[in-house]
Amino acid sequence: MVFQTLLDSMKKTLVSAFLLVLTAWVMISCSKDPNGTPEPSTAPDRKALLTYWADSLVKPGYARFNGKMVELKAKTTAFTAAPTETTLRASRQAWQEAYVEWQRVELYEFGPAEQVSLRNHFNIYPTDAAGIRQNIGSGNYNLDLATAIPQQGFPALDYLLNGIATGDAAIAQQFASSANHRRYLTDVVAKMEEKFNAVNAQWNGSYRDTFINNAGTDASSSLSRVVNAYSLYYERFLRAGKVGIPAGTMTGTPLPDRIEAYYFRGALPLQLATTAHATVQKFFAGREGQPSLKSYLDAVGAKDSRTNQALSGIIINQLNASYQQLSGLGPDLFTTITSRNADAVASYNEMQKAVRMIKVDMTSALGVTVTYVDNDGD
Repeated sequence: MVFQTLLDSMKKTLVSAFLLVLTAWVMISCSKDPNGTPEPSTAPDRKALLTYWADSLVKPGYARFNGKMVELKAKTTAFTAAPTETTLRASRQAWQEAYVEWQRVELYEFGPAEQVSLRNHFNIYPTDAAGIRQNIGSGNYNLDLATAIPQQGFPALDYLLNGIATGDAAIAQQFASSANHRRYLTDVVAKMEEKFNAVNAQWNGSYRDTFINNAGTDASSSLSRVVNAYSLYYERFLRAGKVGIPAGTMTGTPLPDRIEAYYFRGALPLQLATTAHATVQKFFAGREGQPSLKSYLDAVGAKDSRTNQALSGIIINQLNASYQQLSGLGPDLFTTITSRNADAVASYNEMQKAVRMIKVDMTSALGVTVTYVDNDGD
């Protein structure tokens, strides 16, 4: 009897243990039930970030720029049809407005824009004035050739509308008396329209979905291409191109003729630079509640390698500081470089401080490999 009692007790214990194990297994299984409530994820949603970039930044930005391009074509067409001081000034105004708007989309040199080298056809400066004069004189040129890159785009229009002669009356007369001048101006605008329309059409077609669905982090991913384009633009085309090279930081000698809008001058060159810088800042910080580079860095807990503070805050503060320094170079960037170049060098140095944060710390935190090489000697 005693043995039977012990046996019954052992059976009950084993059954109880089995039931406990079974209950635990069921609870674990339920927690993994795909139909149940999943645990909230703290990982950044790359697809949401790409969607925001495509639908809220690139496509609307291109739509606004397209409006400026349409106006530029209309005004230059009216000018070549009847070259007068009035139609010249209208063309020049349309050129200025389009040039400023370009600063808000030049950053997007990835995807279709990268494929057609859109920046090369729109904003390589200083323009090749001698080459333009030769093209006009011979009437024989091909704007698709690599050698023609500095003979087109906004810098070429700057020369044609502002520097081809002295004074509005002389410029208008030059176009009135020369069919080749009128043809070259028309062809430059037409080439810009052709290149931009091809890029814009792709974003409004199938490329938008291709961009969003390429949500990995490898070198061919959309995130990698955007981050590399962003870093390259800030380092080479904003920091060096708009400030460093004209200030002579690479050569030791100021080169004021290397500024944007060199023939028009006045307040426009600095306006172009500050507009471009503000675009870089807005792209990084984004809008409250929307995905951005800032929110992505915050989500992965990215820290500054030197201070161990939140990397996004460090970058925002430095970009704010460099914008303020840049803004102080006005109102006339050409005069600033020729009369107080030390201020321009200081602006470049302030912008340089953000390069490491963007190119090294940010890319590392995002798991993105830098695929471009900057060889400006700094």
